[in-house]
Amino acid sequence: MNYWIDLFTGTTWREFRAAGALTSGFSEKKARTVQRVQPGDVLLCYITGIMRWVGAFKVVGPVSDGRKIWHERDFPVRLQVKPEVMLDPEEGVPMRELAGRVSFYLDASAAHGYNGVVRGSPTLLKNSTDGDLILEMLRGQALHPVSRPVDPKKLEKRLYPVVAKVGRSKIPINVSIPDTPSPEVTLVPAEGEVAITGRKHTEIQYQLMHLGEQMNLGLWVARNDRSQSSNGHVLGDIQGVVDRLPTQFDEATQRTIELIDVLWLKNNAIVAAFEVEDTTSVYSGLLRMSDLLALQPNLDVALYLIAPDDRQGKVRQEMLRPTFRLREKPLGTVCGYISYSKLQEKLEGINRLELGSSLTPAFLKKLADYYG
Repeated sequence: MNYWIDLFTGTTWREFRAAGALTSGFSEKKARTVQRVQPGDVLLCYITGIMRWVGAFKVVGPVSDGRKIWHERDFPVRLQVKPEVMLDPEEGVPMRELAGRVSFYLDASAAHGYNGVVRGSPTLLKNSTDGDLILEMLRGQALHPVSRPVDPKKLEKRLYPVVAKVGRSKIPINVSIPDTPSPEVTLVPAEGEVAITGRKHTEIQYQLMHLGEQMNLGLWVARNDRSQSSNGHVLGDIQGVVDRLPTQFDEATQRTIELIDVLWLKNNAIVAAFEVEDTTSVYSGLLRMSDLLALQPNLDVALYLIAPDDRQGKVRQEMLRPTFRLREKPLGTVCGYISYSKLQEKLEGINRLELGSSLTPAFLKKLADYYG
């Protein structure tokens, strides 16, 4: 009998249980690995994000269960399983309780990677005594449950498979894509500063979309902003707004792009991306652009950060951070900064002279400042 790690997010664990907890699924890329899993082997279930062990299942064998069990992904390579232990996330066994007791987590220095055992699924535990211990702890928790609160945001966090390039090698990894800017990077205005309201953010989005509409471009607005309105126009209802983005990207890239404030599209391709910052922090918008370039380093799209005039120094300071500057393509050389006043002055002239239909997206590059 072998022990295998079966990874879940809070969402996929909930969907798995709602479907009867009899079919566990894996990605097509893991088909060969799944073939090595034998009847009688044990799957040890681990929820990423909250870092809890929540279940143990005996493998029955391959199964042709074609149901739509998971909403976001199919996980088409499937095994029939028989639950032995199944816990709510709040009652799961924290990974930290394994520190110093298993071969893959000898001390705190391994706390972020656990020697790679929770990077993919299914993953064979090379040391069967590790599996024996985890199974024993799960059984003990089922008999004498102890509830510990979990962070709801981490519980709902999803992981997306991507292929990362390390030197000349390519390795599969999982990444998470934040749904909204992290609260840690939303700064409180310093004394004497005033944060621009969310209305200004929506107004800039509308103006960018209106300009794109004049240039006969397709439009995209971040999904969480589609119900916002400016000048009597609901952003999601503006002519030219598409319901779906081009699908030539992997799922992680797609999710990142969907959350960018405004996109201009031409012939089913993205030609410009805009992040609009309306607080004293500009970091979250730059992170989104940096994530996009990390996922698609060869992507040829014009990137712009639109921010208040008094934030120019802050933009430059952030652009020159080592995390952005020491990239193969420094972010400051490919993502241009345009101030609110400069953008609105340009737009007023375009509207007054009715020049929108004669422009191409490239004109903005001359308007933007870059920090190489």
